[in-house]
Amino acid sequence: MRALMIGCTLALVGAGSWSAVQAQTAKDAKAGPPASEVRYFNTLGDLLGELPVDTFIKETRQGGKVVSALLDVCYSVSTSSDRKDRFTIDLKVDGEKLSGSGQSMENKTPVTVSLIRKGGKSVSFDGKITLGGHLTSVSSPDNSDVDEKEFQQSQVVDDDLSEAPKDFTLVSPQSVAVRVKRENFAELVKSLKGQNVQIALDSIATDCNALRSGEQVLRFFVDPARAPGLIASLKTASGVVAAGWTSGTYDMERAIRFAAGDWSQAGKLNRDRFTSALTAIAAKVMGAKPATSTWNDATGELTFTLKRPSQLAPALDLTETLEITALVSPDKPGGSDRLIVWLGVPSSKTTDETASPQLQFSESSGGEEESTFNDDDGMIKAVATELKGQRWDTDKATWK
Repeated sequence: MRALMIGCTLALVGAGSWSAVQAQTAKDAKAGPPASEVRYFNTLGDLLGELPVDTFIKETRQGGKVVSALLDVCYSVSTSSDRKDRFTIDLKVDGEKLSGSGQSMENKTPVTVSLIRKGGKSVSFDGKITLGGHLTSVSSPDNSDVDEKEFQQSQVVDDDLSEAPKDFTLVSPQSVAVRVKRENFAELVKSLKGQNVQIALDSIATDCNALRSGEQVLRFFVDPARAPGLIASLKTASGVVAAGWTSGTYDMERAIRFAAGDWSQAGKLNRDRFTSALTAIAAKVMGAKPATSTWNDATGELTFTLKRPSQLAPALDLTETLEITALVSPDKPGGSDRLIVWLGVPSSKTTDETASPQLQFSESSGGEEESTFNDDDGMIKAVATELKGQRWDTDKATWK
């Protein structure tokens, strides 16, 4: 009887253990395969030889094993061009081998890829990429991966476009930017013919951000007085995602804010009066005489020149011509009772303006050209005093 009881007890324990195993097996089956994980390698180096590239590999893993991969390569179409093309290749994973083929987005250039992936925490990619008829050997050692969040942060491109800036301290009143879908980009550029603007040449070339986002940013310069109306019109154009102001070429440390008051006439800047005052102040500080002044109808900039005896070789009786560019605008969009004038850095040129025959001079023959104009900051201070204006405090990001 005792033996029978022990046997029954063992049988029950065995049955209980078997039930536990079945339960765990069912639980594991319900849990399914291991979760997928996406990682990126975005510092792969020069995959196409001398062609500048911006590239990454996206891997999907399960249980630490690579199950799929994508190679994304944006590259210059030649070593001397800023225009970009791009190809994305879904790579077949066969152990350490990664391979695939396709064509580029822009030029439809055929591409084949054959790589060997080795390593754990530090991964190397070796093999070859054929782009068109050109074969490139690939050797990319010691690559570390990043997660989705870190990768996306590295891809953010700030175009500084502001559709409704509160003022013109971070963006320029003459610098306009338009973000437009790529398929509408060419037509948008053509629509600016006759608008009397200056287009930033480097913004018409297709870049990597445009190829990946499907949107391109066009930048141009326009008279601040015409910028609001043009921006409003561009916002209604086909394919435009955003239009507004962006950062410019003038330094806020060279800006002066002053009351519009006596300098305005019928709600607009009295250009003649302002030009006369500004050139007189600059001439006095620089020890020169006013020479010429012109307003650029496209950009709204004032360019004026001053002349004074050159100090390079006084015995030769040479003339130094200083050229200064200034931009004037209300201090914020929509009009204001205050104006800002930005003063450009003066440029200098020495010539012989005596009676003929005259000496001729070449440009600088090398090295850094020594500046011959004096007290540039003194000019800004003098203009601020004459206009009863304020200068920008860079440290505190406010007007002094």
